[in-house]
Amino acid sequence: MTVSAPESSAPAKLELPPLKLGNLTIDVPVVLAPMAGITNKAFRRLCREYGGGLYVAEMVTSRALVERNKESMRIISHDEDEKVRSVQLYGVDPKTVGAAVRLLVEEDRADHIDLNFGCPVPKVTRRGGGSALPWKTELFRSIIKAATTETAKGGIPLTIKMRKGIDEDHLTFLDSARIARDHGVAAVTLHGRTTSQFYSGQADWNAIAELREALPDVPVLGNGDIWSAEDALRMVEQTGVDGVVIGRGCQGRPWLFGDLQAAFEGSGTRYRPGLGKVAETFYRHAELLCDYFGDEGQALRDIRKHVAWYFKGYTVGGELRAALAAVPTLEVLRGLLDQLDHAAPYPGPDAEGPRGRAGSPKRPALPDGWLTSRDMDENHKAMIAAAELDVSGG
Repeated sequence: MTVSAPESSAPAKLELPPLKLGNLTIDVPVVLAPMAGITNKAFRRLCREYGGGLYVAEMVTSRALVERNKESMRIISHDEDEKVRSVQLYGVDPKTVGAAVRLLVEEDRADHIDLNFGCPVPKVTRRGGGSALPWKTELFRSIIKAATTETAKGGIPLTIKMRKGIDEDHLTFLDSARIARDHGVAAVTLHGRTTSQFYSGQADWNAIAELREALPDVPVLGNGDIWSAEDALRMVEQTGVDGVVIGRGCQGRPWLFGDLQAAFEGSGTRYRPGLGKVAETFYRHAELLCDYFGDEGQALRDIRKHVAWYFKGYTVGGELRAALAAVPTLEVLRGLLDQLDHAAPYPGPDAEGPRGRAGSPKRPALPDGWLTSRDMDENHKAMIAAAELDVSGG
């Protein structure tokens, strides 16, 4: 169901032009951020059914893609009706990143490529990757150059996603954004947190505004703490960004993209689903996962992690929640969902707000001596040459 949104301090109407990424035009300036185990074809389809935007697949590692790892090839697959086939790459070696981009371009497997420099996960940063990598200026520059050289051959826009830096004493976002701009990237996304914050605390929207001001000639997108359409409107109003990137806020809420589209079109209409609608969407998500994996057992194991997100704030008994989190088949899932009170209305604020584990600030996991200099020493060069992860989606 949909209802009109209550009055808020957000602007009643905020018209944003379509997002221009090179030769691509994204009608709604909203991007689905890649999330491991979340943004596969099944979830992307659900989101597209509610609203427009750019929907990016799960992150795939450059090495695994070049080696044509079976799971990596699944990750970069798209539905025929996905208007923009968007792929996000992770890599720490310029040659491998360049080879992965070349594969995507020459084999016509993507219409848009994003590079991940924002992942704070220790298994990535301890190898010098993700949000740790921009600290090494020349390594960052070499990866950007390798990628943009290959995308230019096919006229495919390349964007980057990054964090503010490793911590408040080691900020990199302004330097990195300028390097990326100078090498021809189509847009820059900033998550307003450092590596050390992980997902804790509040995203620094002032840093996003600072980047927008410092980079007037390239689209800048904002990411962090957008849990509702009103949050997105406030971010645009406060920072002047050209669009927003949504991550954890859409977990268990594929209809958030419909809210965002309505908000950017000046409409106060918002999705406020009752429990019956949530149950229906949850079951459809499970069915789509069955199609995606081609294995009902794997699909049902995957849907279990979505239970808490979909039913956040709704009255669902503890025993039933536990059963949903261990559901083995679609038949059993249908029976469990039938036990819910489908007439129960939307529970209001209890169903909104942050979702997922925020964690707490922590010392970043980095290679030995990483912060000593912004230049690479011989040990770091040797480490990077062997550091490409051979798994994807992380």
